[in-house]
Amino acid sequence: MADTRTERHSPTWPTRVDVGLWLTGIGVLIVVALVMALSLAQAVDAPASELLPDVGPVTRWGLPILRTVGDALAVAVVGLLLTATVLLPSPQAELAGLALRAYRAACWPAVAWAVAALGQVVLTASATLGVPAGDVIGTSSLLSFTWQLDQGRALLWQACLALVVAVVVRWTWRSREAIWTLLLALVTVAPPLLTGHAASAGSHDAAIVSLLVHVVAATVWVGGLAGLAWVASRGSRRLAPAVTRYSTLAGWCLAAVALSGVANAAVRLSLGDLLTTSYGGLVLAKAVAVVLLGGIGLLHRRRTVARLEAATDAALGHDVGVRRPFVTLAVVELAVMGAAVAIAVALSQTSPPIGRGSVDPVEAIIGHPLPPAPSLEEFMVGIVPGGLGIALVVILLALYVQGLLVLRRRGDAWPVGRTLAWLGGLLVIAWSTFGGLGMYSHVLFSAHMVAHMLLSMVAPILLVLGAPVTLALRTLPSARVAGELGPRQVLLGILHSRPVSVLTHPVVAGVLFVGSLYAIYFSSLFSALMNSHLGHAAMTLHFVAVGSLFFYVLVGIDPSPRSVAPLWRFGLLLVVMPFHAFFAIALMSYDRVLGESYWQSLDRPYRTDLLADQVTGGSLSWALGEIPIVIVLVAIFVQWVRSDTREAKRTDRRSDRLTEAGQDDEHDQYNAYLAALGKDQRR
Repeated sequence: MADTRTERHSPTWPTRVDVGLWLTGIGVLIVVALVMALSLAQAVDAPASELLPDVGPVTRWGLPILRTVGDALAVAVVGLLLTATVLLPSPQAELAGLALRAYRAACWPAVAWAVAALGQVVLTASATLGVPAGDVIGTSSLLSFTWQLDQGRALLWQACLALVVAVVVRWTWRSREAIWTLLLALVTVAPPLLTGHAASAGSHDAAIVSLLVHVVAATVWVGGLAGLAWVASRGSRRLAPAVTRYSTLAGWCLAAVALSGVANAAVRLSLGDLLTTSYGGLVLAKAVAVVLLGGIGLLHRRRTVARLEAATDAALGHDVGVRRPFVTLAVVELAVMGAAVAIAVALSQTSPPIGRGSVDPVEAIIGHPLPPAPSLEEFMVGIVPGGLGIALVVILLALYVQGLLVLRRRGDAWPVGRTLAWLGGLLVIAWSTFGGLGMYSHVLFSAHMVAHMLLSMVAPILLVLGAPVTLALRTLPSARVAGELGPRQVLLGILHSRPVSVLTHPVVAGVLFVGSLYAIYFSSLFSALMNSHLGHAAMTLHFVAVGSLFFYVLVGIDPSPRSVAPLWRFGLLLVVMPFHAFFAIALMSYDRVLGESYWQSLDRPYRTDLLADQVTGGSLSWALGEIPIVIVLVAIFVQWVRSDTREAKRTDRRSDRLTEAGQDDEHDQYNAYLAALGKDQRR
């Protein structure tokens, strides 16, 4: 009986043998799931009469296995960095204790991740060129594939970024540097996702954005759980608060994975394909895994999390009897997650039902079929699968609503006008990206300029009037212990950082807002951006970002590292807006078509006079530029009046306090001084 009590309170559980058995079991399950998924895809999808070049078993089986290993290593790196920065943040400026060990432990998995990416370069080149892997190594074909094709460059970028992560975690130890390293690791996941089936089929914007959200959210979700299992295996007393923080993060990741998975599947297969193709079968299997994971997460919330929190309050956070249920359930959850990752790799190896045939050239460029001739009805109610716009609107809406719900649970009030302004800004973004205007913004230069004006001038004004930073500061969780970097402290640190201080300088914000117009449109950059779906996304993000920065300085009601008086804001507006008007005039008088090769490649049957459409775009840009000016002037005037009113109230309150204390305030002293001068003059 005494031995049992000693075992239950021993922090040495689990042993290395236990961990080895768990990892072996999870690895075997992943391999079995991968083999079954690949066998299903090959048995159903490969036509018997099609003669494909034999690339050999090394490439056929080695490529998906190496991709699975690379994904597992990515999860390990992200999980360890997430553990060090979010789940176990240090109370000092430098990482310490278990957080530092987790941060340092990410070094060698990052190196292995880079090696796996380089190995995928060889095997992907073998699969693309249709020759065995041994015949590719050391040839010029491999170099050409690596430097000239998107897949080769993406894998090379991933290998280089993974090596950078390995170097950074080895030679840095500060908390803020660790946060940037975590962001770099998440960026490292992205390059291969920008190529392949998602980028080559129709509706590629929706496919790529949904895939990015899906994979990044899944990596954070799985990596965070792996990090918690690592913490639990070391008997840390900080397991309970780490699990509590992860529970909230996992809920957001689950929602992102589910919604993005549905969106990605919708653009790749029809409802009938879901039950009649191997791709649809794999999608259903992955959906079942996600539902099962959601159920396990619910069990965590209802059972293990509560027990861990209660044990922490009783100073028994390291007790084996408390940790064992969590670790057991976490190992099962990791096994299911590993199987889901294997199914995802098999999906990446399988051609989706939609997109197998020839894609319309116009659809390959703009991401959707050429819309009909423009009409008021199409502009108002038209819709297009714009992945970036949908993701922006959904994410920004969800975060803002979550903040409002937190305030409501606390009983705090929030101005209705700010909420309406935020919703109005999101509606403008929606119409300009995946609404009727967004549908024609890639087809007509005039529609493109209207969308540009709304995204850079109207939507940002409404968004900054919604005061999202103030809402975040009031609702984000703070540090759990003194000195810790909680989400609220991270946001405050960003607001007071040197880069933000430079960007929010009125001159810098004004130059970025206006100067980028001339830099993009009156150079070859515009044509390059328009000919790439990633370029379309980059322009959309740029317009919203520079517009939000400029109007944050002008009319923002959020905290800012710089305080600009209303009179100076008004002067900045008078200086900057004429340059915007000059840009519109330059468009109307320009005798060359901007991005002519792009517009000609669309071969649209309506509004074929490209120069006339460009003049129309300049005219609309000039006319619509007056609307934001009026909105900003009204906002500045209202803020000016409110500022004077607040100052007058502060002065009155100070005067009242001095009077009650029997002292004279500055006004009384000044009046007495004038009275004394008058008396001396009369004398």
